[in-house]
Amino acid sequence: MQVTNHLSGDDRPLDEITGILVDEMYQTYQYYGPGLFERVYEASLAGRLRKRGLSVLRQQQIFISDEFVSNEPAFFVDLLVAGKVLVELKSVENLTKFHKKQLRTYLRLTDNLVGLLVNFNCTFLKDNIKRVVNNYEGAIGFISYKDIR
Repeated sequence: MQVTNHLSGDDRPLDEITGILVDEMYQTYQYYGPGLFERVYEASLAGRLRKRGLSVLRQQQIFISDEFVSNEPAFFVDLLVAGKVLVELKSVENLTKFHKKQLRTYLRLTDNLVGLLVNFNCTFLKDNIKRVVNNYEGAIGFISYKDIR
């Protein structure tokens, strides 16, 4: 399968990029609080990340081609950070297994290793940031940042 996604790279290690992302997610949540539309958190987070020197694409459309489809629009990535980290933002009552599987599908189709899933409509953000990995040997799969912070 061929995926067209116009990704641009960054030389920083994934852990550094995801660390900046998590920090700015906390700053965004602290500033706005819960209950807003997803697009508000997306716009703020994108601006904060750019200010920290990271490249950010919002609502990047991803196309797929394989033996059955040709250059077919597949989905939109909420944020693509540094050309290598997909961020799926939610403003929902609860994150579900489907949300994690959705992000894992996005990672697989774009051949990216790491994605972050965040729900801003919550009481405690630390319980609502999940790191999702794709095809990484020794990876746990889903990691909650509540255990880290």
